[in-house]
Order: sequence, then C-alpha cells, then structure tokens
Amino acid sequence: MTVTNYPQLLEPLDLGFTTLKNRIFMASMHVRFELLGNGVERAAEFYAERARGGTALIVTGGYGPNPQGVIETGADYLNSPDQVAEESRIPAAVHEAGGKIVLQILHAGRYAKVDDPVGASSIPSPINPREIHALNTEEVEQTIEDYVNCAALAQQAGYDGVEIMGSEGYLISTFCAASTNDRTDEWGGSFKNRIRFPVEIVRRVRERVGNEFIMLYRISALDLFEGGLTGDETEILAREIEKAGANILTTGIGWHESRIPTIAHMVPRGGWRHAARRIKGAVNIPVAATNRINTPETGEDLISNGDADIVALGRQMLADPYFAQKAETGRADAINTCIGCNQACLDYIFADQASTCLVNPFAGRELDIVRKKSETPIKLAVVGTGPAGLSAALTAAESGHTVTLFEGRSELGGQFNLAKRIPGKEDFDETIRFFRTRLAEENVDMRLNSRPIAADLEAEGFEHVIVATGVSPRTLDLDGADRDNVISYIDALLEREPVGEKVAIIGSGGIGFDVAEFITSPHKNLPVPIDDFLAHWGIDKAHTTPGGMTSPAREAPARSVTMLQRTDSRPGKSLGLTTGWVVRGELKSRGVRNITGATYNRIDDDGLHITVGGEDSVIPADTIIVCAGQEAENTLYDELTAAGVDATVIGGAEKSAGLDALRAIRQGTEVALAL
Repeated sequence: MTVTNYPQLLEPLDLGFTTLKNRIFMASMHVRFELLGNGVERAAEFYAERARGGTALIVTGGYGPNPQGVIETGADYLNSPDQVAEESRIPAAVHEAGGKIVLQILHAGRYAKVDDPVGASSIPSPINPREIHALNTEEVEQTIEDYVNCAALAQQAGYDGVEIMGSEGYLISTFCAASTNDRTDEWGGSFKNRIRFPVEIVRRVRERVGNEFIMLYRISALDLFEGGLTGDETEILAREIEKAGANILTTGIGWHESRIPTIAHMVPRGGWRHAARRIKGAVNIPVAATNRINTPETGEDLISNGDADIVALGRQMLADPYFAQKAETGRADAINTCIGCNQACLDYIFADQASTCLVNPFAGRELDIVRKKSETPIKLAVVGTGPAGLSAALTAAESGHTVTLFEGRSELGGQFNLAKRIPGKEDFDETIRFFRTRLAEENVDMRLNSRPIAADLEAEGFEHVIVATGVSPRTLDLDGADRDNVISYIDALLEREPVGEKVAIIGSGGIGFDVAEFITSPHKNLPVPIDDFLAHWGIDKAHTTPGGMTSPAREAPARSVTMLQRTDSRPGKSLGLTTGWVVRGELKSRGVRNITGATYNRIDDDGLHITVGGEDSVIPADTIIVCAGQEAENTLYDELTAAGVDATVIGGAEKSAGLDALRAIRQGTEVALAL
C-alpha cells in the first residue's frame, strides 16, 4: 500500500437533508450477537467502535420485519413498540461515537431457518430443505405493512434510516425472479407485477417515515444463477426503486444458492465493479459497490473510475474498525486487511456461532476482551514471527511492555509466507505488512536472521519469553522417501525444488489442497485479473443473460495431480465451510484425482506404490510432495523451562495438529493480554 489522500473516497456525500462525512460505509453482516446474551449491548459497542473508526454510515445486520421473516429462530426482528426503548441503545451508542447508523430490514423468505418459512411461491430453496408456504394476497399486503411498521419503529428508536434487503435470494428477490415466482395474482406473472413487491415496500416506507430519513435499498446487481434477472431488468428495477423513494442503492452480488464464489479469497479485489457500474449508469442516486473491497486504494479506484459513488465494506470492518480513520490520517499501511478467508465470520455463522475475525480477535468480542495498558510492564522476548508470535508481540507492545521480537529468517510471517503464494491468497501478505507496520509504530525491536538459544535470552535479562517457533514438516518413514524427487510442501511452494508434470501429493489436508492449487494453477502472475476470473466462472460481463451467466472458459491445468490420504474421510474435510466447496470444485475441474484409504508402501523409479482396499497399485509420479502434517518446534521452550526462565509456548510450537492461524492469532493476543 502507498499513502495517498484518497480524495474521492473521503469526499463527503450530500443527501440533501443530511451529509455523510465520507464514502465509506459498513455493509450489513449477520453476526448472531442476539443469540449470545447481552445482544443489544454487544451490538451497541460493536457498531460504536466502527463509528469511532470514522465510518460514515453503518448498516446493521438484518432484522426481520416480523418473527416469521427472521434468518433463524431467535434472530433479531423489530415489530413492536415494546422493543423500541431497548433497541434505541444501539443508535444512541453510534451517535455518541460520531457516526450514523441504519437498520437493515431483511425478510429471509424461503431461506429462513424457522418452522414455517414463507415465500413468493411454494418453490423450495436448494439450500434450505423446508416446505415453503406461498404467501396469499392478503399475507403479501400484511408483509408489506410489516416492513413499513419496522421502518417506523427504527425511526422511533433513533436510527438514521433503514436499508431494505432486496438481494441475495431473500424474500424480495424471490418475488422478482420468474423462476421463483409462479404467482398468478397482481404480484406475479409479468416483470412489472413481479417487482411490485419491492417497489411498494419502498414507496410505502417512504410515505410513512418522511423525506428526512435515509433509505437504502440493497439491489441484486447480479443474481448469478440461470433463472435470475437480466441486466436490462435489473436497470428497470433500479429506476423504479429510485422513483419510489430510495436515497442510495447498495449492490448485492449473487443469491446464496449460486455456485459461484462472490466474496471468498479467490475473488479479485473490486471484482464486481462492472455490476455496480451498470446500476450507477441507470439511476441518479448514489450507488454503493460491495464485496472484496479491502483497501483504500480499491475504494478510491472504484469511485474515481465511475464504477460507484460509495464503497460498502463488510468483513473489512471486522478486520479493522479504524479503516476510514487510518486512510484519512495517512496510515493506510497500518490497516489490518481482510484476507477473505471466511473462517471466523461466515464459517462461524454456519456453525451456529457469533462472528469474529481471524486477523482481529477483538471483533465481536468488544465486551469480552479489551486492549489495556499493563500495570506492571515487563521486558519481553517473543521468538518466532508466524501469526501467533506477531499477534503476541503487537498486543504486548500495545499493552506497554518492552518487546523484542526474534525471527530466524530474513522476513516476518512464518507460515503466512507460504499461504500468500497460493492463487487467491495474496492478501495474506497484507497481514504481514500490517504487523510489520504496527510493530514499528510500537517501537518493537525486530531482530531478523536471529535464532537465540536459552542462554542468550537469559543473558539479556528478559523477564518472560513467548515461544512461537512454529512447526516443521513431518517426514515420511518409507522406503524411497529420501529420493531426490520427494520434496516437502515448503520446497514446492517456495519453488526451491523442481516439480514435474505428474505429481503425487501425500496428504489431503488444508496444506495439501493449497499445494494442489498452487501447482495446477495456470496463473503465475498474481493476482488473477478480474476479466480472467469472470471468464473462468462463466459470468456474462455484459449481463445480457438471465442471472448474468454464460459458459465458463476453463484453462488447461498446469500438471496432472493425484492427492492421497490414509483415512477414508472426505478429502479436505478441514477446509472452510464457505470456501471449501470452491476449492474442491476448482481442483476437480483441473482433473485432480483423490484417493482415500491409502497405505503407502514404497517409492521407486515407477512412482508411489500404494495399497487401497487390499489391492496394490502404482501412482506414476515425477515428483512426490509430502504434506503429511507437521511437528512442533518447541526445543527452545524446553531449554528455557529447564533453565528456570519464565516462558510460554503458543501456536504451532504448542500444538502442531490442526495448524490454524485463527487459533494462533487469538492465542497470541490472549497470552499477551494476560502478562
């Protein structure tokens, strides 16, 4: 990142009756605080922290307009005056922090995880196998009134506005698309009739709340399934919503049932700019771009290029609530960048947990863990600069301790230096840049190419040592494992050893899948260009087709690869819930073969000899890459404890199984706070 002034991004936005201080919004995210206890208090502090960080406008997670419309049983809804007093605590906290906030009204429709979900029709969703009740005409009218009532209650509670969720396949989306609306009354049939539902909601809400109340509408700019709207239809809808009274259009990308990645790490930054640009060209009100916008540079480019008027950041606001302030004050290099991993946000949601963030363990936990100055600062050594060591060193320095950080190699980052080489994971390098910048700002003594022994640390008088020395690759105990064509995943990813045309990968965990992606990718110049991404996934950039879909243009894989594992479990079972399906699909499209339940016998000139189900076979391979796990590197910790030096071991050095950056960063943070 380079420091710039970002004049377009930081320009105020005049809505006539109110002005927003910049063009940086926080997009709506489902965070599940309401299911943790103290939901309102948690949400108030969570949103207030983003307001303190300079965000111009915050959009809450979705509130059902009625109990039937919630995302899941127990989720937030607003439909009674009795709820106003408690709900008012959230906008009050944001206003006190200098921000503005709108409440998103979201009726989940056929996606709702409730006993009796409803929809435009009785057509079920492929991702929610519940029977759907089609709203009758009277129920449609009542649902519209529920939206209006919810907006009015939000106004009473002190919110600055509302956002009507009309995207991603929720209730409003299903009215608009012919494939999910088979109604024969005035709410179905022709396109004009199908879009009556959202238009009437917006019109009646505006009528009820008046003209000095912000109303956003989240429009599905690309449905990304074959039965969706065309670009022309989407433009018509946008203009009708504008006429009905919306102040701002936020662009949504893809229904949840779409089989195209929309926000995962493999989506290029600003990858949906063409969709936002088309909406912007159709209306006269401001349009917000969304999805995979995680740097001020990307935001500035989108606005200055005419693709959008606003950038709405979701997961990036988990990663760094002070994004806007840092951009404004010339500290862009100190922004903690969202890496698009989804591990602690979306994956947590699908696992029935509340959202947090891999790179920022404070996110969503503002009431549980707090940055604070230590009452008894100490002289601290941290050895190792993987995610665990970096988070420990930074948190300790922020707490007032005098920190010296040791790294045996010439660069910070540990395993992240491997991860950043995987196509689509380039943003892992941004995490290293963030820590490097912040450690320097906190005056941490960073000693590269330094591998201290216990005696060295004892001699320097460190009062405590945090050992974060990570892991080393596990080697094979197998005849032929010492052959020149048998290499570790580190050698493969760093390209320290040549990789042949026919490859066997031993191990089908996360690292094995990363290696398979790396060696089969046709892209060596990263990041992947947006147009290449769109073509690869069959996205019609001109949006002439329903849903914006066309035939994918798949590149030939770089190599022939077979992945093997000892267990009979599903390959890549440890991959993320919301990204794993993409990775598996990609490797399948590249012809990668998976073998489970394999016993490894030997390696020779013919290849890797295995036994599966009692039958022997040979996997011909020019190169065999070992991804068979890791061993903890904790020798230093043992030396320190033997010498009586006060020490703590964290990260992979403590537990090598299931190597996990989420756990490492969180552990490093919590250990440092406990000093």
